[in-house]
Amino acid sequence: MENKQKLSETLQMKKQNIFDVSDDDKKRKIFDFAEGYKCFLDEAKTERLAVITAISAAKEYGYTEYIPGEKLVPGDRKYYNNRGKSLFVFKVGSENLAENGMRILAAHIDSPRLDLKQVPLYEESGMAFFKTHYYGGIKKYQWTTIPLSLHGVIIKKDGTEVTVRIGDKEGDPVFYINDLLPHLSQEQYQKPLGTAITGESLNILIGGMPLKEDEGDGSVKLNVLKILNDTYGITEEDFISAELTCVPAFNARDIGFDRALIGAYGHDDRVCAYPLLRAIFESDTPHTVLGILADKEEIGSLGNTGMQSMILLDLIHGISESLGYSPMAVRAASKCLSADVNAAFDPNFKDVYEARNSAMISCGTTMSKYTGARGKSGTSDASAEFVGYVRRIFDKCGVRWQTSELGRVDLGGGGTVAMYIANLNIDTVDLGVPVISMHAPYEVVSKADIYSTYEAFRAFVEC
Repeated sequence: MENKQKLSETLQMKKQNIFDVSDDDKKRKIFDFAEGYKCFLDEAKTERLAVITAISAAKEYGYTEYIPGEKLVPGDRKYYNNRGKSLFVFKVGSENLAENGMRILAAHIDSPRLDLKQVPLYEESGMAFFKTHYYGGIKKYQWTTIPLSLHGVIIKKDGTEVTVRIGDKEGDPVFYINDLLPHLSQEQYQKPLGTAITGESLNILIGGMPLKEDEGDGSVKLNVLKILNDTYGITEEDFISAELTCVPAFNARDIGFDRALIGAYGHDDRVCAYPLLRAIFESDTPHTVLGILADKEEIGSLGNTGMQSMILLDLIHGISESLGYSPMAVRAASKCLSADVNAAFDPNFKDVYEARNSAMISCGTTMSKYTGARGKSGTSDASAEFVGYVRRIFDKCGVRWQTSELGRVDLGGGGTVAMYIANLNIDTVDLGVPVISMHAPYEVVSKADIYSTYEAFRAFVEC
């Protein structure tokens, strides 16, 4: 019996709940780290706000703005702000870049949301609304009847930029999407869940008071325009050159009697962005380290702020050439963790998972060798050699981690930025926090998994 138990401990793999194997000091670190993360989430509800928040933190750690083409030397700490919607932070190390490459951590800071259309404002039946176009993969019914906040920028006709942020502060108004009362929902109940609420019906309620001097049709819309003009100096035409977004007005909160979990909007993927920044800022390493906070991942990483743009290639080339190295050699020697979330196994919906290859909550950061869908379509599929390299680092540094896929074969699947980085001849694998109710307006993660991800990132950049 003893021999069997010894063999089991030696040969078999077992996932363990981190809280179950942590002492009081470790639990305290986990909970303290989570408090900083919750503050970050509440400040960084859009990619623009995430960039502002991250730059502020970078400056506190001595980072200065990188000017393309400037001369770099070991010890430099730099950030590059790409149009206010994606961000790169890097530290120049002392090691030979051609031999050791860069250590790259890449997360994304955009999340599913509702964007305003370019001609959004209208009135009907005594109510004023904004028309929206949803961004990323959402369950549309989840976005009705919840408080929403409004964020973004408006570029006025004269080129002046106006910043909008309404609904987060105590006393602010919030916004809302109507739904049918159950008494009148007999026909709605008969529709499939995915079509009961249509994209075109996600109209945001923004007003209900007519302009005092005008009681005719359109007076509620006109009153809203007057308020906007008085507050921001804009006219209806200025919406054409605006990027305005509605996101849930909820703040991050502890979930459960034991406070082991966090509920919030935007865990995907800011739950990886925060530990990424902390790991880079707090690490002491001879490696050159590059952190990426990318935009547009939720819609295919397109555009000049997404990971399919040339910006990463340009930055690697600029850094390499400034230090006297071949960019091709640097890319070939570099290594990357694509820091993105995966689905946590949910026992309430167990039929869509394959439990042996699913991430379990509070069992640590999760590595996904491949993502994609069905026949691994749309994935880079990390090599066994690189997975083995990362595995040895984590085991050496005591990182608790696990592996996972996103759902059953031929049923689940998803994409990350990993393939675009791997396309540059950089070894890349996905690693991040397991999430419950991913892409919902309020997602759930474990504090233990967040801290495990931070430990994994630090081990990767320091070893």
